Amino acid sequence: MSDQTRTRTPRLRAALAVAAVTGLGATALTALPAAAAGEAVTVQYRQSATGSDQVEPWLKVVNTGTTGVPLSQVKVRYYFKADAGASYTYACSWAVKGCANITGTFGTLAHPTATADRYLEVGFTAGAGTLAPGADTGDMQLRFHRSNWQPLNQSDDYSFGPAQTAYANWTKVTATVGGVPVWGTAPAGNDPTPTPTPTDPTTPPPNGAALFDDFDYTGHTDPAIGAHGWSVRSNAGGPGVPGATWAPENVTFAKEGTNSIMNLRTSTAGTGESTRHTEVLTKATKFKNGTYAARVRFSDAPVSGPDGDRVVQTFFTINDLKAPMADDYAEYDFEYLPNGGWGEPANILYTTSWETYRPDPWEAVNQHSESRTGYDGWHDLVLTIDDNSIVYYVDGREFGRHDARYLPERPMSINFNQWLIDLAGQTSTTPRSYDQKVDYVLHVKDQVLTPAQVAAKVAAYRSAGTAFQDTVPAS
Repeated sequence: MSDQTRTRTPRLRAALAVAAVTGLGATALTALPAAAAGEAVTVQYRQSATGSDQVEPWLKVVNTGTTGVPLSQVKVRYYFKADAGASYTYACSWAVKGCANITGTFGTLAHPTATADRYLEVGFTAGAGTLAPGADTGDMQLRFHRSNWQPLNQSDDYSFGPAQTAYANWTKVTATVGGVPVWGTAPAGNDPTPTPTPTDPTTPPPNGAALFDDFDYTGHTDPAIGAHGWSVRSNAGGPGVPGATWAPENVTFAKEGTNSIMNLRTSTAGTGESTRHTEVLTKATKFKNGTYAARVRFSDAPVSGPDGDRVVQTFFTINDLKAPMADDYAEYDFEYLPNGGWGEPANILYTTSWETYRPDPWEAVNQHSESRTGYDGWHDLVLTIDDNSIVYYVDGREFGRHDARYLPERPMSINFNQWLIDLAGQTSTTPRSYDQKVDYVLHVKDQVLTPAQVAAKVAAYRSAGTAFQDTVPAS
C-alpha cells in the first residue's frame, strides 16, 4: 500500500476475482490430468434465504465414486447475475468441515448470460481432509452479500433454486476434481474445461527492457542501493499506526544459502512512538505494462514477543493520487494479513487493483481477489498487466484476474513494505517484531511472461552472475 494514509474496511473493498482455467485448443489433443477413474462427486444444494439482503447457498459435496477424493482438489461453482455496479463479500456461517478449511472467491464468466455473469467458487484447504467413497462433507452453510449491504436480487441467478428447501442433487452448481469437470452444467458457453498438462513455455522470451535485483547489499546505507534506484523510506506518514516511524535501520540484507535476501522488520512495544514500519521503493515511477515478479517470504508469527498484531506484508506497484477520485491513479497490491484486519478475523491474502479513491470521506474504486488461508513461508508472486487485464499469480497458479477498467494510465513505482494497521490486535506493551523477506524482484517491460518464464529468466540472471540490471527507460 502507498504512503497515503488510508483506512479500509471490507465493505469498501470491491470483491471481484476470477480463477480462470486453461481451455483446450480445438486443433490439438492434450492429455488430461488424471482424475482417477474412480473419482466422482455430486453437489447437493438447498437455499436458506429468499430475501434481498444476502444469498445463502448451503452445499454438500458427496463422493459417489470408488476412491477417496482429497477435498483440496475439489472446486464448486455457484453462478449468479451481479447487480449493477455491485461488489460482493463471501462468508461461511458454519460447516461440518470447519469454515477455516473452506475458501470462497468470486469470478467473472468469460461468456455472460441473462442469468449469470459471476460465480462464487468454493474450495477446500488441505485441512478438510479426504472424502471417502460414499461420504459427504456435511453442511456448508455459506453466504454472500453486497459489500455495502444494499439489497440484492436473487430471482435472476442461474444457480438459485427458490423451491429448493431441502438438500438434493443440483446440476446448476458445478464441480471439478483436479481441474476435471465431474458434476453439473454451467451457464451456456461457460463449461469448466479440463486443465491440460502444463505446456507453458519455460524459456525466457527475447531480451527486452527489464529490472532485476537480487538484493545483494551490505546494509541500508550501502551506496549501491541508491545507485540502483531504490529508496529506503525514512519519512513520516501513513499508512498504519499513527505516530509510527519508518525505520531504514530495520531493512537488512543477509545470505540464506547461496541467495542474498532483503529483510524488512516491523517492531512495536504497543505504542505509536515505539512502532517501527519498513518500506523499500523505487525512486523512479517508470513501470507500467508488463510483468512484475518477486519471491517473498510471509510470516505468520513474530520473530520475538507476543503474536496478534494486525500486520500487513506487501509487494505492490503504485503512483500518486493527484486529486481525490483522480482517474489516472493506479495501484496493484499483494497484501498478506497473517492476523487479519480490516474486519477479517484471521489470515487472508488480498490482491487488489485500484482505479482511484477519496480519503475523506472515504470512497474507493477497486477490484480484489482473496484467499482466507495461511501463507506462511516463501511464495512466488507474479503480476502481469497488458492492454486487456491484470492477472495475479501465486506459486504458479492464477489467483485473480481483474478488469480492463483498472488498467494503469500512468507509470508507477515498485514497492515492498510491512506495517501495522493499528494496535488493537495485540495490546501488550511487550516488545515484538515481525519479518518479511524478499529474495528478488523482476520487471519486464511490455511483455507478459508466464510464471514458468519468470522462473527461467531469474535463473538465467543468476547463472550469468548478474545481481542487478535496470534497462527500463525513464518514463
